[in-house]
Amino acid sequence: MRHAKLYKPYADFTMARLSWFVKNMLAVSDLRWLPGSVVECGVWRGGMSAGMAEVLGPDRSYYVFDSFEGLPPVGEQDGEAAVRWQSDTESPTYYDNCSAPIDFARRAMEIARAPKHRLVNGWFEDTLPGFVPEQPIAVLRLDGDWYESTMTCLKGLVPHVCARGLVLIDHYHAWDGCSLAAHDVLSQTHSTARLSERYGATALEVR
Repeated sequence: MRHAKLYKPYADFTMARLSWFVKNMLAVSDLRWLPGSVVECGVWRGGMSAGMAEVLGPDRSYYVFDSFEGLPPVGEQDGEAAVRWQSDTESPTYYDNCSAPIDFARRAMEIARAPKHRLVNGWFEDTLPGFVPEQPIAVLRLDGDWYESTMTCLKGLVPHVCARGLVLIDHYHAWDGCSLAAHDVLSQTHSTARLSERYGATALEVR
């Protein structure tokens, strides 16, 4: 399978296991026909963004947002599991609170041969206000984990997603704050977007 072969060059640039990586690549491959930018918020070392660039092609604009300093502190809406995870600094899944030098993401996008990429360094609340992509967003992938981060991304970026575009929400099933933010935004904006599963990856399908 082509998407499984894509995993090898990016295995050191993503926390995702092979099966989860492939599910995400299958989901975005359905949008190859749809022109537009690709945005990922919360990228760690950039492996998912690079994989999407391989699938969707080098002619698009790719925006890679991250603090590159790790996750912010959990909030009360993120739930007890999130508090336990961030407190357990010795866990093999802690990954230094998901921090990574920006050079990893830069290298991943270079491997993907995506010349029109932009690494946006900083906290979402600082980098997203005023951001307007060169083209409407065809694929938006969110991996901010916590409630406030996910809310900031959804509110700031979903208005830029084109009709029939896709918003992939990583950790929707893992973290309370992430799922709560998705439902809150849909309710507050009276959105008709649908939550669905694309090859096992949770997505909002923008109408």
